[in-house]
Amino acid sequence: MPSTTKTLHFMSSALVTAVSLGLLGYSMSTQWAKTTMECARRGSGFFNGTATITFELFGGNLNRAFCPLFGGTDDFQVISKLMETGVTPVALYILVLCLLALCLLFSAGSILISLYNSVSNPYETYMGPVGVYTCSSLSACLSVAVLIIFAVNVNVTNMAEDLVNNFSEAIPVDLRNKSSEMQLGYYLVIPYTLLSLFGIVLIYMYDHAAYKHRREQQRPTEDAPKEVMMY
Repeated sequence: MPSTTKTLHFMSSALVTAVSLGLLGYSMSTQWAKTTMECARRGSGFFNGTATITFELFGGNLNRAFCPLFGGTDDFQVISKLMETGVTPVALYILVLCLLALCLLFSAGSILISLYNSVSNPYETYMGPVGVYTCSSLSACLSVAVLIIFAVNVNVTNMAEDLVNNFSEAIPVDLRNKSSEMQLGYYLVIPYTLLSLFGIVLIYMYDHAAYKHRREQQRPTEDAPKEVMMY
């Protein structure tokens, strides 16, 4: 059976990772970004309308005011609608979803390994601290990649403009002054990353203390005179 110290550290790591997993799951169900643009009928130069797109991970909403004419409100599935517009935005969006799925997978793996170590004493393999380090560090790194890629897709590519033009294709429009605000779902990825790293710290604290303890136990033998060790 593992020691009380080991059980506490690994159980704490499992709890912290479970909280981070819950945060990520909730973030995937709420809004991630909101983009607003000024809108005018193409060629008129009179920008009296606005278009506002609210992005969730799987669904979105487009609210058009005088963009063009009287505008309208449309709900849409993000992936299927992006496939009608361009290659780069949909590729980046699918990449974000794949990375988030991997984050969920690696976090679940970290929880299972931590729980296993809290009730058992496995060897120093992928089922020991090494497994927690690997799973949690991959989760943290991939979540940072999600933050970067999603922000680039919203702010740098023409994803929002292409969506507006797709809905108003009967009457082409000109768009300008795009501004984007990240929403709660996006920002919840940050504490997920921090908690994943904190789970690593908890295991490292135990692993370092255990290694130091082993070295202290070996020291008397290492420091013994050669004559004594021969016997």
